[in-house]
Amino acid sequence: MRDISGVLPGLHVSADMVPRRTEAGIGALMPWADRLWLITYPSNPGSGTGTGLYTIDAEMEMTKREESVVGVYANRFVHQKTDQMIIGPHVVDPDGNVRTIEDLVPHRLTATMDHLYDPGMLYFLTMEGLFFECDMETLECKQLFDLKGELALPEGMWPHYKGAHTAMDRVVVCNNSYDERDYLGTHAAGRLAQWDGEMWLTIEETPFMEAAGRRNLGEAIFATGWDEASALLKVLLDGEWRTFRLPKASQCYDHGWLTEWTRIREVETERFMMDCHGMFYELPAQIYGGEIFPIKPVCQHLRIIPDYCSWAGMLVLAGNQNTPNNDNNPLGGQPMAGLWFGKTDDLWNFGKPQGWGGPWRRTQVAAGEPSDPFLMTGFEHKCLHLSQVSGGPVEFTLEMDVLGDGSFMKTDTFTVGSGEQRTHVFPPGFSAHWVRLVADRDCEATAQFVYT
Repeated sequence: MRDISGVLPGLHVSADMVPRRTEAGIGALMPWADRLWLITYPSNPGSGTGTGLYTIDAEMEMTKREESVVGVYANRFVHQKTDQMIIGPHVVDPDGNVRTIEDLVPHRLTATMDHLYDPGMLYFLTMEGLFFECDMETLECKQLFDLKGELALPEGMWPHYKGAHTAMDRVVVCNNSYDERDYLGTHAAGRLAQWDGEMWLTIEETPFMEAAGRRNLGEAIFATGWDEASALLKVLLDGEWRTFRLPKASQCYDHGWLTEWTRIREVETERFMMDCHGMFYELPAQIYGGEIFPIKPVCQHLRIIPDYCSWAGMLVLAGNQNTPNNDNNPLGGQPMAGLWFGKTDDLWNFGKPQGWGGPWRRTQVAAGEPSDPFLMTGFEHKCLHLSQVSGGPVEFTLEMDVLGDGSFMKTDTFTVGSGEQRTHVFPPGFSAHWVRLVADRDCEATAQFVYT
């Protein structure tokens, strides 16, 4: 089979040309039962035909499964108690036999996660915010919540729930609703929220995409999102959510539709990779001394990567390459998506890490209160743009964490007049794991780092 830079054209998937042209994105990948399993999606239920469930064998032969149904699915999970793999509404045993959860077929499934109390059951989350529990023997399902109401999304905003994860006696869910109204500050529709089995609690009212973690190596839940200032990494440690900020590698992701689907996955044994706002990162999963290890940027990219996994010694990236989506793109043609096969280390060749962002963007800052840490390691050239609006000059202190253990030390101070902008260019080779700022008086401040 022909291989063009890791792409095998013979292994592409497509949707039908009529009656409606839609999407054919590959929503989930999973190695299971001596095959690679993948499921494709149209943009909405009823928006198109021809998508479904596929397998690829060791001879690189692709088969569309006869159990396949058309739907919008991007969930995958392995249920430990029953030794079954879940992909979309399908349940696959270790021999590759497929059953389908009929109650879930009509729903846009985005995440599957462990049950809080009953190991024989799982939770399923839909894009519309419906939250189900399902018995994985009988496949009977019960709707527990409609999270649009539970988490009080603003009137007129469409829910767009994505990743979810169970750990530390709680379920964490992400909703990435975001459009111009959010940008202009008239709505706050994104959500990072948790449920302890009794009540729902909103952690953040900004778009979040993914929640993930391991069952060992130290307990932590990682969640990714963004706001106007930067990309976001929230980490739950010892029952407390902490905020870290990351550069944006592209502005293309600043809309709820356009982040489908940034993921955190284990791609080599005990090696996590994180795809966030157009950048891949190494994400150490271990927790030592109550701290996470600093993450490291690997590459920037332009792909839409709905999922990725390791299979047969390769890293496999799903795709969503050609989307006319009801001919909203009249140059789109037939809906198609492909797969990329390579090694994890090949990601270093995708694009040198570059990006921008920071802790503040026209943010009300309190005197003496440190900003969120912003990632600094792994980028070649760095500069900082500082501005503020107040009744007079403000002194900003720059603090660096060079060890990556949460210990910050003062390195520089900058005095910025009200309405003034100052730019500081760091020397070549200067770096630290995290950087943060402290203002000596209340002000409205902007602090944006540009990494090239």
